[in-house]
Amino acid sequence: MDLIATIFGDLQPSLLGSFVLASVLMEITPGPNMAYLAILALSDGRGAGYAAVAGVATGLLVVGLTAALGVGAAVSASPLAYQTLRWGGVLYLLWLAWEGWRDADEASEHAAQGSSLGRFFGRGLITNLLNPKAFAFYIAVLPGFLALDRPVVPQAIGLSLLFVAIATTIHLGIVTLASASRRLLSDQRRRRAMRRVLSVLLAFVALWLAVRTAA
Repeated sequence: MDLIATIFGDLQPSLLGSFVLASVLMEITPGPNMAYLAILALSDGRGAGYAAVAGVATGLLVVGLTAALGVGAAVSASPLAYQTLRWGGVLYLLWLAWEGWRDADEASEHAAQGSSLGRFFGRGLITNLLNPKAFAFYIAVLPGFLALDRPVVPQAIGLSLLFVAIATTIHLGIVTLASASRRLLSDQRRRRAMRRVLSVLLAFVALWLAVRTAA
């Protein structure tokens, strides 16, 4: 309990709320994980989808904790590193927003399907361990939500754990929804409109972050 209190007690409430919003928007914007999990659930059922979610969560956790320790150390040692990562995060969020808007009309792609729950888990795990976007989030986006007047390593670990929890919850929802509603996910116009609205919101989060974390 003391360890949990130490990690999450260092998180600044105002930045915590914006981090949750950014994480949710990034996760519900259609992307590789979302497309793969949705199509997997539609074609192979909830069991396969949940196994893949477990693999994705494990991969995100490994990448997150590894990156968090490195990011925390770098930010503690250099204000320049903080500013570099901060602006990198703003630009990365804006790029994701633009990519989401630009690719709203494109059809979703998914990975080849496996033949067992263990294989689905392994595919989700490996995909995220080798996913540059996962590393980019932890290295570029997360530092912008750190409060420099508090120990940064516990904050980085806490935000990483929070992101994994948010991502896993959303992925479970995607699998559940996909297995229950084929019509909702097959409507191209609805999918395009949703993606563009989320892209605009993500761009606003990026601009807010640039203003909120200015020295």
